[in-house]
Amino acid sequence: MSKLAQKIKLRMSELGINQQELAELVGLSQVSVHKLVSGKTGSTTKIFEIAKALQCDPSWLVGDEDVPVEINHTKSAAESNANWSGGIETWDDSTPLRDDEVEIPFLNEVELSAGNGAVCSKEYEGPKLRFSKATLRRGNIQQENVVCVNISGNSMEPVMPNRATVGVDTGEKYVVDGDIYAIDHDGLLRIKILQNLPGGGLRLRSFNSDEYPDENYDAESRKLIRIIGRIFWYSVLTFK
Repeated sequence: MSKLAQKIKLRMSELGINQQELAELVGLSQVSVHKLVSGKTGSTTKIFEIAKALQCDPSWLVGDEDVPVEINHTKSAAESNANWSGGIETWDDSTPLRDDEVEIPFLNEVELSAGNGAVCSKEYEGPKLRFSKATLRRGNIQQENVVCVNISGNSMEPVMPNRATVGVDTGEKYVVDGDIYAIDHDGLLRIKILQNLPGGGLRLRSFNSDEYPDENYDAESRKLIRIIGRIFWYSVLTFK
């Protein structure tokens, strides 16, 4: 295989470009690109166009020396989409509360159903989760309005799978279309995406819409739905 073919294959692999995509970028047929990549064709009049598409120096493509490739990272197909925020610090009930922390009730026996609804249980103050005061301030959330609960069911998958933990701001009861809320639906605790309907109705939506289609309620039926609060935070653990 020629060095030209090797270098084209290398850059295509690094950028995640296939033969058809390269052909469209440089104005060649897919057959012509295949011949270049396979080494059946040792030269091309489109070397500058290929170099531009592969984000490298044309002299490197046609040269004999193996010079370093100059990669334009802003256009690379492989880009970072995460920022490292540090490790995890463990704590328990005996760990002193920091000045910048608050404890939020974690109602682990009261589940907001993410399925067809779970029978309401009497709330109790059990374990607690810790939040940064700055986190609550950014959301303009009052500490006394916050509770954390587990959800059950699969209607909010894949975003909020079964047993995910959510933070509920009970001070936010006004329905903003598209936001997620905890609701008391005629005695059932549920978590749903809400949308106002004309005439005072309400639509309940699920992320898993294939199994849980939209539920539409008119103004009269809406009276059976009490808004507990808006979901402002959620946490998911995945285990092998």
